[in-house]
Order: sequence, then C-alpha cells, then structure tokens
Amino acid sequence: MLINNVLITGGCGFLGVSLVNKLLELGSKNIRLIDNLSVGNIKDLEQVCNFTEIKSIDIEGSPNGVELIVGDIQDINLARKVSKGIDLIVHFAANTGVGPSIDNPRDDMLVNIEGTFNYLEACRINKISKFIFASSGAPIGEVDPPIHEELAPHPVSPYGASKLAGEGYCSAYKNTFDINTVILRFGNVYGPGSIHKSSLIAKFIKKAIKGDVLEVYGDGTQTRDFIYIDDLIDAIILSLKTNNISGEIFQIATNHETTINEMTKKLIFELKKQGIKNINLKNLPKRVGDVKRNFSDITKAKKRLGWNARVKINDGLSKTVAYFLNKFDKGVL
Repeated sequence: MLINNVLITGGCGFLGVSLVNKLLELGSKNIRLIDNLSVGNIKDLEQVCNFTEIKSIDIEGSPNGVELIVGDIQDINLARKVSKGIDLIVHFAANTGVGPSIDNPRDDMLVNIEGTFNYLEACRINKISKFIFASSGAPIGEVDPPIHEELAPHPVSPYGASKLAGEGYCSAYKNTFDINTVILRFGNVYGPGSIHKSSLIAKFIKKAIKGDVLEVYGDGTQTRDFIYIDDLIDAIILSLKTNNISGEIFQIATNHETTINEMTKKLIFELKKQGIKNINLKNLPKRVGDVKRNFSDITKAKKRLGWNARVKINDGLSKTVAYFLNKFDKGVL
C-alpha cells in the first residue's frame, strides 16, 4: 500500500522529519506538513527532502510533492485549509514533556487539547479517513507496570491530563462521527535526528559533549521504556496501513524496563568509547509529576499491527551518540 496525501502536524520536528524520510523511502510522493517552528527546524527537513513552503491561501486540493505550511495547530481555520485533499493525518504537534506542563499548565492544555480537537474537526469536515494520535504513557499515571491498553488512566501531571483529553476526543470522534482514529502511546523516543529535543537521552548527550554536568532527578532508580526512532516510525507506518483498528490504543515501546541509572551508565560507556571523557553526574530532587516506574506491554501491537521493537538500547545509543558528535564536529550543536 502506497501512503499518499498524508498530513503531518509537527512535520519539522524529530518525529515528523523521521516519518517524512521513511515515507519517501517507501515511495510516497504527496505529503503536507504543518509546523510553527517553535521546536521543529526547517534545516532538519532539508536534510531528508526537497519541499515547497506554501501559504495556506495557496492550497489547492491534495499536496503536490512535499509541502510545508508554517502555522499553528491552534488555528482552526488553518486546520481546515491544510487538511483539504488529505486522506490521512498523523498528529505529532504538541507541547511535550512533564516539566513544561508543570511550568505552564495552561499553555500545555491549550496546545494539546485545542490542537488535537482542531485536527479531529478537520477530519470530520473534510471527510478524512484516518487520524493517528501520538500519545504516551503519561495518561496512565502511577501504576505497577507494565502499562497496557486496558488500564484505567489516572494522570499525575498536566501533560498526562492533556494527552488523556486528546485520547478522549479521539474516542468520541470515532464513536460519534465514525472517524477512524488510532492512538499510539509512545515510550521514551531517542535516536539520530533528536538534536532539538529536550528529552533525557538527547539532553544528556548534548551536556556531555559540551562538558556540562548531567543532572539526574531523584535517585535514578525510576524506570522508563526507551524506544529507538526507527522502531517507532515502523509502528506508525503499520498503523497507517493496517485496517480494522479504528478506535484502538496501542502501546509502542520495547517492553523493557530500564532505570535512569542503567541508561546513564550505558550512555557514559558509549560516550567514552567515542571520545567524550570526564563526564560528571549530579542528583537533584525528584520532580513533581514524574512517575516512579514506566514500561509497556506491547503484546497488542505485536498481534494487531504485526510490529515489534528490534533495536537494542546499546546499539541505539551508539548510533545516537555518533549522530550528535557528527553535528558537533560540523558546528551545529
């Protein structure tokens, strides 16, 4: 199945650029992107494709090649315009992470809830066949893992609450308007291309290369499920291609529990192996809103999507460190 006429929100971000690259490899021709460039970067998109930046008033039907519209997902009129001639939407654009949601919960709410609502409305108005929503384990909150799709959600952070609201709207639009929504709850994504991300692995690598102290919140025994970017993108492709999954939720992670201390030890080993020495660590107080343990049961994704995570964390960290060092050598970092 050739995937064409797809709209990617947050198309210049880490996930968006990675998905564009994969779609083009698979033969896709017509892709439309929207990004406000608050985090995403046009230069990253330039590394994977030729594209045309167009204004919303110039949109005429389906995309022609790769098109970029610079704009905000909170603009409902823009959402309706950019989704004209679109068959599939992948909704990445969001305020991401627990920390920013605690610093500014109102902004987190407006971006994540209103933005998701706008593109579900665009699906309804423009009769778009499928909507893929990028969620996370945050809606579930503090539970004894592994996280699975049938657990009752009890978010402990504003970010978890806003993502849960997005999941709720996906469910409502599926059941009320028959929109083919699919919710993918991502683990902690890392890998090449994450230079502008503030997530844990990307942040630690950047700090280590610059000689800054790596700051671990709490005692480092909290756990996460780290998934390599290529595995995540494969899951998205399968969710776009697979039929009969409307209204479903899938955990997209590795089913492997890694403590922050374990991940940090592996990362420092790889950094030293690639020439980065004298790395210092410091523990800070535990952050409010952070869950103690988090990893996912991916049985459903294996059965229904035919998907499985393949990249081991040691291999993924090696490739990711090499990517960041290459950027540093080129003066980009």
